Amino acid sequence: MNGKIALITVLTDNVPTLVQFYQNVLGFEVKTQNGDYVEFHNESVRFAVCSRTIMSEATSRSLYNESKRGQLFSLAFPCNTVEEVDKTYDKIIEMGAIPIKKPS
Repeated sequence: MNGKIALITVLTDNVPTLVQFYQNVLGFEVKTQNGDYVEFHNESVRFAVCSRTIMSEATSRSLYNESKRGQLFSLAFPCNTVEEVDKTYDKIIEMGAIPIKKPS
């Protein structure tokens, strides 16, 4: 088994809003768009947003339609200095991300 991540897919009930966030706030470029499945160009790992309905239909598992609870995932971005961490955090929050905890 190769221990590298090949794709990260974020499941959502609102694909357009999440796609807009990743495009407009984080600057990701759309690579593939097929209805409620959108994959972004990213140099390090494949990254996609997909509706829960599509995943449920593709796998025949109803668990993808269950209500979400709590924090479902997190992303980390490379920063070279503490100042860059603070600046990046502030910019992402300014543009619509919901803060969980300010970096310390």
